[in-house]
Amino acid sequence: QVRSWARALEASSRQPQAPRSSPAALPGRCRSVRPARKRMGEPAAKKARTGEVHRGFGKLILYGEHFVVYRQPALVAAVTASTDATVELSTAEWSTGLIVEDLRPAVPGYKDKKADEMLESTRLVLDHFGVDPKKRGVKVVLSGDLAPVSGIGASAANCVSVARALAEALGKEVTEKEINRAAFIGETAYHGTPSGIDNTASTYGGVLRFQRTEGDPLFENFSLKTEVPIVYASTGITSSTTEVVGDVRARKEKDPEWYDKLAAQYLDLFGRAETAVKSETATLAATLGKLANENHALLQELTVSCKELDDLVIAARHAGALGAKMSGTGRGGLMFAVCEDAASQDRVAAALEKLAPQVWKTSFA
Repeated sequence: QVRSWARALEASSRQPQAPRSSPAALPGRCRSVRPARKRMGEPAAKKARTGEVHRGFGKLILYGEHFVVYRQPALVAAVTASTDATVELSTAEWSTGLIVEDLRPAVPGYKDKKADEMLESTRLVLDHFGVDPKKRGVKVVLSGDLAPVSGIGASAANCVSVARALAEALGKEVTEKEINRAAFIGETAYHGTPSGIDNTASTYGGVLRFQRTEGDPLFENFSLKTEVPIVYASTGITSSTTEVVGDVRARKEKDPEWYDKLAAQYLDLFGRAETAVKSETATLAATLGKLANENHALLQELTVSCKELDDLVIAARHAGALGAKMSGTGRGGLMFAVCEDAASQDRVAAALEKLAPQVWKTSFA
């Protein structure tokens, strides 16, 4: 029987959704796969190998959320959990349309809510590569161990993985810079005008230094030679970025000295963090943890944390984490904890699972 792709357009979520997405509930858990060690602007093009897994990595903001709004530098770290994609292009003249099969693990309801944006981002990446589903049948399958949730860069990982898989399907030789550009275009379906942070971290891996300017933002990428084990958890609360950023801005304008004092403390912290990442000594994990604690305290003073985030941070520290902080917008969303080793990671995850609806284990790398 011939399977017809004619004018099909669907996004299916066949992965059963567990109420608690602990590591044990996620297929394959978080594999220890290193992101590609590529420098941005890599000049040499490469042709993807048939059968190669096409990945886009998740990310967490290490340090600098909210301060980055006012052109302070921030550090963003890729995680080893990834979205993987395959793309099939039909050769039949009668076959047209787009099919997307979404097998990623996810928080209940998340994929349904984001389905339209995901489909539009796929169309944008296809269009960037000159593929029109109205003229040629396309099937995309999304999988991997990165659970889509706000704050982990899931949309960028989706776009990067599709761009890589599509390039292979077309037999194109592409640079990492070209993959990054295609993913940025796909991200516009989710964010309108993306900052470029998420797709860049997802493409290159490692740690990304980001800073806004009056013109184009500044990016610098650092690779990590060793993985740093972490646990991250969701509060289950979705906050409004516009509202939270607006509240900080209003208080900053009302009391500039209050903000300037916190910004000065943050810049000192950032300098120590950047030095630690660049030098990458044996104490890197301990340093990242200590600075996470300091950054969380500053974010509490900025009034962007909340009881749920603070409770998770405290629980992680009591369970033996080297340090912990919220990550992202705040007043909900995600937090992460830096761990010394796999045994510590297990203990921290177990402690957080008592409080958080979703908990994941992975690594910065």
